Amino acid sequence: MASRKEQRESAREARQRQEAEEQARLRRQRLVQLGSAAVLLAIVAVVAVIVVSQSGGGSGGDTKLEDVKQVNSELHGLDQQGLTLGDPKAKVTVVEFGDLQCPVCKAYSEQLMPQVIDGPVRSGEAKLEFRNWTIIGPQSKPAATAALAASEQGRYWSFITLFYRNQGEENSGYVTDSFLEAVAKGAGVADIDKWNQDRQDTKWDAQLTKTDTQAGQLGLTGTPGFLVEGPNGQKTLPSPGSTAAIESAIKSVS
Repeated sequence: MASRKEQRESAREARQRQEAEEQARLRRQRLVQLGSAAVLLAIVAVVAVIVVSQSGGGSGGDTKLEDVKQVNSELHGLDQQGLTLGDPKAKVTVVEFGDLQCPVCKAYSEQLMPQVIDGPVRSGEAKLEFRNWTIIGPQSKPAATAALAASEQGRYWSFITLFYRNQGEENSGYVTDSFLEAVAKGAGVADIDKWNQDRQDTKWDAQLTKTDTQAGQLGLTGTPGFLVEGPNGQKTLPSPGSTAAIESAIKSVS
């Protein structure tokens, strides 16, 4: 039979084990709570970005556009040739696969891309290319062909950026001829008659199909997605979360 001293020691050890187990349980519970809070904050942040981006820059479809002067100022002095913005001789190309109806693409256009444009693009380190990946719905194609028609007159990026600033709710019917023409005029398209003819050209069908194929080959599953290409290879960035991620990819392939 155990002595009283041994019984006390055994009881003390049992109590200590119980206390340690309880403390461990509380620590695990606290970690779960913190993890859940972090996930919730991340979700709230993403939703907030999209809601704010949708609520700003007009209601969409309105021919009285928002931010015309601001867009022209942001892109002032940069070459716009075809689908490309920036020095055509830049050794790195940042390709964005986007849909003009995509609200997340709008948020990127307003919050991330201006820093890339003012940094690597203006410095000549990289150039940007936008490829219309028309996956949102039926209004994505007329928006895309209108932008591509603007590229025939060197106003592609102005059109895209201004469209995003005045984007409406996807597939709500806001992508009308009058809205697209207002965006073209605001973007500085000089010959509207030619632009109207060019946007009806069936040649764009093959380009849109090619873009869809390329996005699939890269493993992209939604917009926006990015491909960064340079002398030292390429990197695919499915919806990078920051400008820093894009700039890091530029440096890695330079």
